[in-house]
Amino acid sequence: MIETVSAATHQSVSIQQRGIQVIALALFCWLAQQFTAKLNWPIPGSLVGLLLLWFLLNRRMLPATWVEHGANDLLQHLMLFFVPAMLALVNRPDLFSMLGVKLLIVVFISTLAVMCGTACVVEIGFRLRND
Repeated sequence: MIETVSAATHQSVSIQQRGIQVIALALFCWLAQQFTAKLNWPIPGSLVGLLLLWFLLNRRMLPATWVEHGANDLLQHLMLFFVPAMLALVNRPDLFSMLGVKLLIVVFISTLAVMCGTACVVEIGFRLRND
């Protein structure tokens, strides 16, 4: 009984910590977008925020435990972020024409590029971690 109550308390605290971390990550992204918009940079703010977050984590200025659980939760629910895009596609039958084929090719190529880039970054990260 005590273990059940203790586990439930730990899980609720963990959920709160994860929520705070997700909010902190969203706030970090929003601040980076505001920063790039203010300076009129042609680079997306989310990319600047990602690079800044990587820099802070790499230099150990920001402990990884402060964002680790929130980032894991976002990755676990990543597919949910694509649902609105798929619903918009279903509501636009003109996208199933030649324009849709062109868009599909671009999406396929860009997805491959993102997957290759992610794989390279993960591989470099593991190699740096083991050195």
